[in-house]
Amino acid sequence: MNVNFNNRDPVYLQVVRYFKEKIAIGDLVPGEEIPSRRELANRIKINPNTAQRAYKEMEEQGLIHTERNHPSKITTDEKILSKVREALLLEAVETFVTSVRSINVPVDELLNLVRTKYTDDKEA
Repeated sequence: MNVNFNNRDPVYLQVVRYFKEKIAIGDLVPGEEIPSRRELANRIKINPNTAQRAYKEMEEQGLIHTERNHPSKITTDEKILSKVREALLLEAVETFVTSVRSINVPVDELLNLVRTKYTDDKEA
């Protein structure tokens, strides 16, 4: 597990985002067991309480479920899983649009720039 923390967002939310990204790209599959809270804390060098808070948040969002005395697992609810990728993409687009809106770039020009950059970076 390689989580790159930033100084802007709470650590527990960054852990949640890490799991969402892994779900979105298929590295974590429905029903897969995830590390215990203590194991996660040790692996990525965070406070166990922070790991607990991240897991609580993921449970509230329905991303994981935990049955008594069993490891936590990624949800098998397809509705929730399909929304994970969509939510991450929407968040990225909103951040991007907010940052470029003040430049007043015409939408067509902006889309062409995005298409070119996305294609060039994929081929590199």
